[in-house]
Amino acid sequence: MNALLIVDLQNDFCTNGALEVPRGSSIVPVVNKLIPSFDAVVQTQDWHPAGHHSFASSHENKEPYDTVEMDYGTQVLWPDHCVQGSDGAEFHPELNTTKTQVVIRKGFRKQIDSYSTFYENDHETTTGLTGYLNSRGITDLYTVGLATDFCVKWSILDGIREGFTMHIVVDAVKGIDLDGSLAAAWDEMKKAGVTITSSGALLS
Repeated sequence: MNALLIVDLQNDFCTNGALEVPRGSSIVPVVNKLIPSFDAVVQTQDWHPAGHHSFASSHENKEPYDTVEMDYGTQVLWPDHCVQGSDGAEFHPELNTTKTQVVIRKGFRKQIDSYSTFYENDHETTTGLTGYLNSRGITDLYTVGLATDFCVKWSILDGIREGFTMHIVVDAVKGIDLDGSLAAAWDEMKKAGVTITSSGALLS
């Protein structure tokens, strides 16, 4: 069974958002066209408490996109974004969420960030998604959303490790691209065995 995985298609990652992904809003119509083709739709939602440790504002003399060392490794520091209950944390208003069956909220623990849909950044704390997918008999995840080089990439890599067949819809993702991170992400995903497809191929 196949499912559509919509990663972090939230206001703060879209046009004029606090952590805007260039042209992030442009994929919303593509995602909406794909949704009716899937029996199962899963969404993820970045859901940070105020003062989250991944925010640059939580660290003295640090700016957005600086890095710090956390217990779980190197952490990029971000502008405050997707704060619980804020407009920025809401899904893009034009995204069709009617068919969504489960929302995985991540990053809600103050001291650890969470890029992947499956694990937090310590690569040990699970989100529960694997159990849900297995209980539904879902084997293939078609991944869309934001951002290609962070939450999409880590979701795909962890999904493959968890035994799922991971697909990425190339015209339904957008990246941030920090110092070549976008090209590196594509290389990592290809080496891990992701299947690259397009909305045209899925809808034809």
